[in-house]
Amino acid sequence: MKDLHPVLTLEALVEREAARLDAAQLSYGQGTTNARDEAAWLVQWALGLPMEALGEAPAQGVSPDAAARAAALIDRRIASREPAAYLTGEAWLQGLPFTVDRRVIIPRSFIAELIADADGQGLLDAWLSERTQRVLDLCTGNGSLAVLAALAWPEVQVDAADLSADALAVARLNVDRHGLQDRITLLQGDGLAATTGRAPYDLIVCNPPYVNAASMAALPPEFRAEPALALDGNPAGGQDGMDFIRALLAAAPTRMSEDAVLVLEIGHERAHFEAAFPQLQPIWLEVSAGEDQVLLLRRDDLAGG
Repeated sequence: MKDLHPVLTLEALVEREAARLDAAQLSYGQGTTNARDEAAWLVQWALGLPMEALGEAPAQGVSPDAAARAAALIDRRIASREPAAYLTGEAWLQGLPFTVDRRVIIPRSFIAELIADADGQGLLDAWLSERTQRVLDLCTGNGSLAVLAALAWPEVQVDAADLSADALAVARLNVDRHGLQDRITLLQGDGLAATTGRAPYDLIVCNPPYVNAASMAALPPEFRAEPALALDGNPAGGQDGMDFIRALLAAAPTRMSEDAVLVLEIGHERAHFEAAFPQLQPIWLEVSAGEDQVLLLRRDDLAGG
């Protein structure tokens, strides 16, 4: 008798679900950039498989019950427009898993590439020295950049600051998850005010809110599911997305050691940044998205020295 429920291969299941996602015209950019990668993530998570399973064993069979579980998760993704990371409770950055939920923006900062690449060494190493002892991850969100920094540079102490108590609660989960309680200190406060009383920093990394007013109004549902506090660069009603960054750059020299550098992510807002700070000459750092997403400023650049 012909099998009425033939077993799918893992690859065929992913392709089937990718076609469904593609037909639904969803938005991506919160851990994946396309329907195929999103389907691979959700299918493997639903099946309890490691993220490398598809690449290592694409022809492995998937039972009808397991395929139905994966399809149900894809149904949720399509119907809710909820980001995949919120559905799974987990996101990956530079090969490391991080706990996430709706209290935090989904980690995707390109600064992560600069902290540590696949070989464990990133571009920022060239800007550090044996005197580098204190690092600040400002606007830490779920704490992913702080964790990556602590792992990349075992000799440093890391402060991770955020205005949101909810975000810091999730950051605590990730600090504990990676066993870094002795290396990372969580601080709550508005921008650099959170670091009052702390010693100056040798490196500050910051992926701040920088989305301008027009872009905020046009965000798709997946991005509107994230905390607006982590995205909106002008919550007080400004237009160019630079309000937080203006305050940060004005105060940063007082929180930086003599040879310190500030690494700042601004997404697609280079034009707004250059219009707001025409006197600055930042060093633009190349990441996978290009050379206009992340910039570096030395303390002397900010202090006018």
